[in-house]
Amino acid sequence: MSDSVSDCTERSRTVVTEAEVEALVRGICFKTGPPRTLGVEVEWIVQELRDPRLPVTPERLEAAYAAVRSLPLRSALTVEPGGQLELSSPPAGSLTECVGIVSADLAAVRAVLAGQGLALAGLGTDPWHPPRRFLREPRYDAMETVLDRRGPAGRAMMCTSASVQVCLDAGYEEPGPLGHGRRWWLAHQLGAVLVAAFANSPLAGREPTGWVSTRQRFWMDIGPGRAGAPPLNGDPRAGWARHVLDAPVMCVRSENGPWEVPEGLSFREWTRSGAPRPPTRADLDYHLTTLFPPVRPRGHLELRMIDAQPGDDGWIVPLAVTTALFDDPQAAETAYRAVKPLAERSLSWPAPHNPLWAGAARSGLADPELHEVAVICFTAAQEALPRLGADTAVTDAVAAYHDRYVARGRCPADDLLDGHHGTDRPHPRLRSQAGTPHGKDTP
Repeated sequence: MSDSVSDCTERSRTVVTEAEVEALVRGICFKTGPPRTLGVEVEWIVQELRDPRLPVTPERLEAAYAAVRSLPLRSALTVEPGGQLELSSPPAGSLTECVGIVSADLAAVRAVLAGQGLALAGLGTDPWHPPRRFLREPRYDAMETVLDRRGPAGRAMMCTSASVQVCLDAGYEEPGPLGHGRRWWLAHQLGAVLVAAFANSPLAGREPTGWVSTRQRFWMDIGPGRAGAPPLNGDPRAGWARHVLDAPVMCVRSENGPWEVPEGLSFREWTRSGAPRPPTRADLDYHLTTLFPPVRPRGHLELRMIDAQPGDDGWIVPLAVTTALFDDPQAAETAYRAVKPLAERSLSWPAPHNPLWAGAARSGLADPELHEVAVICFTAAQEALPRLGADTAVTDAVAAYHDRYVARGRCPADDLLDGHHGTDRPHPRLRSQAGTPHGKDTP
């Protein structure tokens, strides 16, 4: 028996107590040290090449993915519940390496899909089609049951949304601009700026939703237990461990028969009651994969709040900007000082269920305060990228994005809304809300 199979079997048999869960989570969630590696996970809506308004049949998706899986990709290929495609890069030693790997893999994937009459679309949500499950697996059956208890947002998130997820090292153990505590706090405050600057999902059912990031609205509606962050006061490890223990259990897996989907059972309560059976280390590992906060600590930090971006290479800009603001000490300090005033709008509510994140998702950079901070942060990122060894193509892409969107208080969602309204002039959202005190928004 291989070591990996043996380890898996042992984890499935090892019962864990509440104290052991807390110790395990604290030990694995933040792996500290010098920031050396980064990665990106890019999700895409798969569309008909001849007309994106036409639905792609499950049979065509099956055939397309069978062809794509034959490619010698360096990135990991996965399929989301609604048939969205995701590529996850391996850990890269530099921004240039990461961009090179994913760009090459995406080019290969696009070529195969084009041969099948399909294309990848960078959209935060599918603007044309209702949620439809493509994958039929026990995990997603359980997830659908759990999320349906709170309304339709869960199915929409599962089946119609796509994102750019940036993965960064947790940082140094010691305090400072690159310390893990500072980076954890910065990720949650800067996260709202990233939501606003890269919002790209203003439509659902072919109509405006009133939100520039409808995808972020879905996450808010799913609720804090499943999609929220822990309070930011205190030690990040302790806060995340408490959050994991108090978060609701999505399912109790079974080798035989359907998985049980309890209602209102936290992992802490499961360890105490031992019912319907005692939880194991494997159950804890699985539980961690069913929590979807905007920043997920997995040894590294996974920033999950950015909508998928338009264009073949649009994903490079949020990857580059985020990396620069976290891994360059000077840019990290600038970003930290810029976002500190935003913390007042967070109040005591964890992200994304607070007025700051709600304003970002609803109004984007039409929010004057978020616009001001975004300009500062993008400027700092542009100055930092050459210090990180970014090539001209990346720095030019960031500069072009800044000029087209950030400097003008716009985001890609505004282009989609302008197209929907049939005008190349700013649509009414920008004119009517530019002076609105969005700090008073509530989720």
